[in-house]
Amino acid sequence: MDILQVKGLTKTYGKGDTRVVALDDVSFSVEKGEFVAIVGASGSGKSTLMHLIGGVDRPTSGEVVIDGNEISRLNESETAIFRRRNIGIVYQFYNLIPTLTAEENISLPRLLDNRKPDDAKLAAILETINLTDRAKHLPNELSGGQQQRVSIGRALINDPAVILADEPTGNLDSKSSREVIDLLKLSNKRDRQTLMIITHDETIALQADRVITICDGKILRDERLRA
Repeated sequence: MDILQVKGLTKTYGKGDTRVVALDDVSFSVEKGEFVAIVGASGSGKSTLMHLIGGVDRPTSGEVVIDGNEISRLNESETAIFRRRNIGIVYQFYNLIPTLTAEENISLPRLLDNRKPDDAKLAAILETINLTDRAKHLPNELSGGQQQRVSIGRALINDPAVILADEPTGNLDSKSSREVIDLLKLSNKRDRQTLMIITHDETIALQADRVITICDGKILRDERLRA
């Protein structure tokens, strides 16, 4: 079953001589539980693609359908709610709230949704990301790898339809990078979370089920590595 469908997705900036085509008529689908790596040179359009899938930006034309919902038809408020409930986003620079503890940062999507904290789910996530003993610590009291694990926990708290990770290891040392990728792969394999990762790291891309290469705003290759 397709959890994600990208249909004729185009994003342009500016007009006339200053017009830039960041994404040019891109179409593909992703099955539930797939692990897809998005690769390409800087400026190729892969981050634009991720922002459009995540509802962070709107396409010039085309559609993004997640779990049967065409997200570009939602208004700004509806998009924010849909994103909190259905899309887990992991950024390169963590994007944690500095005044909130690790457990509060993880619970934030539920709190913003006016839903009660799920103590059992929170405890399970803290155990999975190996931060139970650091749950009350603020971000500045955690290492870079620990902060990224908190951001992964935050992405998982609502059991999203899709997890999007934009260069999640780009700011980490090799040991922390392996830990972060292992965590994301665990959620993908154990919980059948659909996972899409933007990466420049070939060793990470080769661990995916499928690699989509973006060049000049178009799909250059779409290769399946394993069933």
